[in-house]
Amino acid sequence: MASATATAKPERPAERRGRRPSRFPWLPGSRLGRLIVALNVLGLAILVAGALVLNEFRRGLVDARADSLTTQGDLMATIIDRAATVGEPTPAMDPTYAGEILQMLANPRTQRARLFDAHGRVVADSEWVTDRVERRLLPPARARNAEQRGFHLDLPFHRPVAAGTGQPGRELRAEVAHALGGRHWAGMRRGDDGSRVVSVSIPIQHVQAVLGVLTLEANDVDEIIARERRALIPFILIAVLVTLSSSLLLTRLIATPVRRLARAADRVRLSRARAISLPDLAKRDDELGDLTRSLEDMTQALSERMDAIESFAADVAHEIKNPLTSLRSAVETLDLVSEPAARDRLLKILQNDVKRLDRLVTDISNASRLDAELSRDAPRVVDIERLVADIVAVYHATAKPGDVSVRLIPSGSPTPVTVSGREGPLGQVFRNIIDNARSFSPPGGEVVVALQRAAGRAIATISDSGPGIPAENVETIFERFYTSRPKGAAFGGNSGLGLSIARQIVEAHGGALTAQNRLDESGKVLGAVFLLVLPEPER
Repeated sequence: MASATATAKPERPAERRGRRPSRFPWLPGSRLGRLIVALNVLGLAILVAGALVLNEFRRGLVDARADSLTTQGDLMATIIDRAATVGEPTPAMDPTYAGEILQMLANPRTQRARLFDAHGRVVADSEWVTDRVERRLLPPARARNAEQRGFHLDLPFHRPVAAGTGQPGRELRAEVAHALGGRHWAGMRRGDDGSRVVSVSIPIQHVQAVLGVLTLEANDVDEIIARERRALIPFILIAVLVTLSSSLLLTRLIATPVRRLARAADRVRLSRARAISLPDLAKRDDELGDLTRSLEDMTQALSERMDAIESFAADVAHEIKNPLTSLRSAVETLDLVSEPAARDRLLKILQNDVKRLDRLVTDISNASRLDAELSRDAPRVVDIERLVADIVAVYHATAKPGDVSVRLIPSGSPTPVTVSGREGPLGQVFRNIIDNARSFSPPGGEVVVALQRAAGRAIATISDSGPGIPAENVETIFERFYTSRPKGAAFGGNSGLGLSIARQIVEAHGGALTAQNRLDESGKVLGAVFLLVLPEPER
């Protein structure tokens, strides 16, 4: 059913609620969307920051350890070069004396020192002679025939060379070969036991001759890394705590209010309430606040529409009841009347009541389909001057002698007068107003339709030459089923819905429809004039 609530032009949410512009226009998403992104990124940012900080700390420790070993190795290589070099003019390194110097200068508790000759063979190792007691698990028991072949315990100081055949041995050989080329080497590699070590290899040079290589390695890197990992635990715990807190906050800010809205909607549905009210959520300046206010507005609009439907149904029942009562009385009386003249009058009454019912049902049907027609057709640019000219031409084509004529005064604008709307309903507006004006005009009178453009609006005036409108009925004439016909008008020819439908259509298009009287200079009423204002489309 048609109602003013149903056909009124909806306000845009931003205009209705006065939303403030975002303070972060560069950040995409909505207010809650930005909050969700910020809270989730915060925990990740803490982890990343902690990892970067500890990574820099680890790199700094490794670099500092390498610098320390390099400084110590340069000193030891210089001493070995000065004290353990023999032979002129071809110098050579005394391996025995160099090994003694290595044992005196090396610190086996924190690092390992090895000395290689010019051919890459190990000639001294700080672990060969040490006061440490090294504990290692014995290998698994061998079979009896293996015991007969003899048992050999593979300890580090029994190896004739420094490097084995595995990956650690290859890395050490490559490091020693690099240093034998006269260049320093510093970095991380795998030790003999597979652990990571910081190693430096320094060539022992006498003038230009490379006599050997001194290798220093510190095996406390894994301990340093373990300390770093333990230092990362607080960052992990903080990140987990922030994530849990953000999850709880999002649950409180989003999940719980949405659940409340769902329950409130269920209460409206189950208890058949007319409105939903959650004032604490409606005060929120975010999307949930918008949703709450929209739901409240929607239920309020539905409530008003239900009231309008109930009122419309009551008015329809009342309007239909009158012609039905007249029909019943005429039918009941028809059998009792024998005079031909009286029977003719009763038959004429019956015909008028049937016409009245037909017109009433037609107008009620048109009014009930009004909402569907307005929502089904998409608005488009309508040349209102061309539309009115076509309607006036139809009246001219069907006019009979003595009928009220319709005349159009064009706007005179060089460009067409256009509005944004639906051509069918807008045509119905002009037809309803022109029909109403013709019904009040005397025979041979004239209805004038004038168009003009002003301040971005299309303005149409429809003037008649009738008796005018009583001052107290200027707004009443737009109510449903209101009729006040001049004397001599055909009974039942109007349902009282034409002007009501016209105003609803105009308001649905964002315009306004009003009525007033035309007066001459002395104040005499010359007729009624309807003022129709519609906004022009945005360019």
